[in-house]
Amino acid sequence: MFKGNDMFNHHFTFPTDGNGKLIDFPTDYTGSFTNSEEAKKKLKKSIKKLSKMQDKLYAFNKCALLIILQAMDAAGKDSTIKHVMSGINPQGCIVTSFKAPSVEELDHDYLWRCVKLTPAKGDIGIFNRSYYEEVLVVRVHPEMLEKQELSILSQGNFPDETFWKQRYMDINNFESYLHHNDIHILKFFLHVSKDVQKKRFLKRIDNADKNWKLSDRDVEERKSWNDYQSAYEQALMHTSTEIAPWYVIPADHKWFMRYAVGKIITDKLESLGLEYPSLNSEQMKGLERAKHLLESE
Repeated sequence: MFKGNDMFNHHFTFPTDGNGKLIDFPTDYTGSFTNSEEAKKKLKKSIKKLSKMQDKLYAFNKCALLIILQAMDAAGKDSTIKHVMSGINPQGCIVTSFKAPSVEELDHDYLWRCVKLTPAKGDIGIFNRSYYEEVLVVRVHPEMLEKQELSILSQGNFPDETFWKQRYMDINNFESYLHHNDIHILKFFLHVSKDVQKKRFLKRIDNADKNWKLSDRDVEERKSWNDYQSAYEQALMHTSTEIAPWYVIPADHKWFMRYAVGKIITDKLESLGLEYPSLNSEQMKGLERAKHLLESE
């Protein structure tokens, strides 16, 4: 039986038994909210709580939080980061947006560029896209593998299902390694509908200040919408685990999406048992001496 925060979070958790389906997660869900104002008020409370929890995380300095955001274009990854993380100290948070890999990155294994950017203890790291692109966009466009100089290609073997399952296993092993080293992982798939994506694309075209966020290639990719949905479903089925489950967040209404993401993040931090460091007797005596010196100036 799920109660309280667990009930809310469980509602968006993709099954970890490998039997989940994206069709079971509506893109327009808004929970019990009847309007956006109520959700925005609750988001403000979450932001305040998140700020306090981040301060504790930094002081505790025994674990870290890695937040992964994946989505189709125009689902709202950038705006979610902007709104949900608006109250935190940027000194303890690093946001990384992963674009197409560079020549140097292609000369390494596909996890390399992400491994070196995982957060240090006490910090929050946010991956705007991530190593999951290697089983998403690359699965939809397997010709991208040619730049990775893989031996399987030189042998004339086109990637089959075994190849992708190996990558899912690699990812699960990597996330297990992070978890064992006190880097906790939250993975969000911002689930937007094709119709809403179209509307948002048209708004970007009509708004000169937003033109830079859209290219004709983005629109061309819509032809592969069903392939992407299949790739996402396969990735979620194989990599939603007990230690790092996927949260499928309805993204047709950004105000609800931001609230849901913010709540799940604060719930996660609260579950970590974060505490401010306690001082021993010698350290307390040192503070008393310092206080005496300051007061006697």
